[in-house]
Amino acid sequence: MIGADIARMPRPCSVDELIGWARDAHLGTDPNELVVATAFHTRYGTHHVSRRGGYRNEILSLRVGAAVGSCGLEPGDDRCSGDVVDECLGATVAQLLFHPQLPVRIAALDAYLMHLWPHPAAGGVAAEPVDVGGGGSLEKSRQRAEAVVNLLPPHVRRVLVVGVVGSLLSALRSRSVAYYPCDLTGGRTEWDELVYRSAAAAPGDYDALLVTGMTLGNGTFDIFLGDAKARSIPLVLFAQTGSGVLPWFLGRGVTAVSAEPYPFFSLDGGPSTLFHYRQGEL
Repeated sequence: MIGADIARMPRPCSVDELIGWARDAHLGTDPNELVVATAFHTRYGTHHVSRRGGYRNEILSLRVGAAVGSCGLEPGDDRCSGDVVDECLGATVAQLLFHPQLPVRIAALDAYLMHLWPHPAAGGVAAEPVDVGGGGSLEKSRQRAEAVVNLLPPHVRRVLVVGVVGSLLSALRSRSVAYYPCDLTGGRTEWDELVYRSAAAAPGDYDALLVTGMTLGNGTFDIFLGDAKARSIPLVLFAQTGSGVLPWFLGRGVTAVSAEPYPFFSLDGGPSTLFHYRQGEL
């Protein structure tokens, strides 16, 4: 199967549908033939100089061949403890696509799709590589945020931001784009704005969605996909979780994806590369 063929395939309507296609080998190699050689759980914290607060991230990653698939976890989530990492080692991708824990299924799906269709052609779609220069953690965060916000259409005036990242909010503020910050952890932004714990709790007068790939791992991605389709508004994704998964939803409610495979920009002081996918390039 070549990239042109897969670009003409129907796009999935849901995460479960895409997982089903992978299980049934509709996208390429039989997942029973692929084995996870390495599994690892990355835990790290970041507190940028001059910023009021910091954050913690946890990621489950699986390696299949040369590909690494990842799924972010909520801090303190014990569903992917050392025992789960051990379970993944030596397992086939097919087995892990049936794993009871959703983050394991997402990491396995990401690794599988990255193995078949690595960047810059995830989902058979051509990406634009975007360089993020090396430097301090805040400098890189700001560069990445500017690149992500550039994917929003110019007419957008108010955004529901799902997955609060201070640099993303700062980039929106610098462009006079209003936003409603939404994150499962709640709290307040560094500008003392209320962070809504769910999209349902936020006001509904936004005209675009800017959503983290972590929604794949917590099971809420399909909700935002449905919202974007029902309201005919742009849905832009910034994806460390599922960077090889989310480009498959372009043209099915997703407008653009900033895909970032492991290792992520925040883990390395050197240059990093983002892969930007847009609906118009299907």
